[in-house]
Amino acid sequence: MKEITFSQATLEAMEEEMLRDERVFIMGEDIARQGGIFGQFKGLPQKFGFERVIDTPISETAIVGASVGAALAGMRPVADMHFADFMGVCMDEIFNQMAKIRYMFGGQTSMPVVVRAPDGLTLQAAAQHSQSIESWFLHIPGIKVVAPSNPADAKGLLKSAIRDNNPVIYFENKVLFKQKGMVPDGEYTVPIGKANVVKMGSDVTIVSYSIMMNTVLEAAEALEKDGISAEVVDLRTISPIDKETILNSVAKTKRLVVAHEAVKQGGVGAEISAIVAEEAIDSLDAPILRFGAPFVPIPFAPTLEKGVRVSVEDIVNGVKRMF
Repeated sequence: MKEITFSQATLEAMEEEMLRDERVFIMGEDIARQGGIFGQFKGLPQKFGFERVIDTPISETAIVGASVGAALAGMRPVADMHFADFMGVCMDEIFNQMAKIRYMFGGQTSMPVVVRAPDGLTLQAAAQHSQSIESWFLHIPGIKVVAPSNPADAKGLLKSAIRDNNPVIYFENKVLFKQKGMVPDGEYTVPIGKANVVKMGSDVTIVSYSIMMNTVLEAAEALEKDGISAEVVDLRTISPIDKETILNSVAKTKRLVVAHEAVKQGGVGAEISAIVAEEAIDSLDAPILRFGAPFVPIPFAPTLEKGVRVSVEDIVNGVKRMF
């Protein structure tokens, strides 16, 4: 085991997969000569050449469209979106082409495209550079969606995404890039579609993913001091959702809380709540509790920005009210 940053973990994953399979290559803005704005591609051009680490024009449509074509031709492209907020530019390529081609061709071809999408709320980045948009893609059949919360999962999920023959949206929170964590030595992957119970508990299940896991784990620690044992589930994959792990946990604890940084309305928490309400309503001893951002664009002003963030205190006080 070694301690490295989230960014370094994704860099290791890219290097290992590019060494393993010469069909893997990267396209995006400022990735070759700058190494990516978060350092996640640093040094790769020197190791693999500018033919496999390609700087592109400022056109998300071109990046994803070219990736779709390359995948159809037998390559395994990784498309970097710079910021997840810019994915609206290339939505036709994502949901009308990338997501549907394998289905429409009757499985005669594969679509091994990974779209790396740095997302999340950063200090005063305002409404167009701070969004969490993962729930958009939860609604699109044909796409897998992952959102790691720590360096070990970041590396393992990226390797799994690159090896998958289906398109994968890889959300990587911008704040997490500098976060350090222990990463296993040697070859390993993290399975797509499998959640991780990171803390066992008996009184309440708290489900989260990505950056919000830090807040949830801190809240769970605070709840322990008040005699409430929280079981914490890191979703890791948003589509397909690991229903079995969530339902098994709720059957044990009898209470469910879902928390994410994204807007609460229509979010991942709503889908998980619906799953539990439909399939395990008799297990619940209290109403399901959801935490997410209010239904507003992310403000620039620091005081207002603070108001859209879910805090440890929000979760702790909410859980206490369940009892």
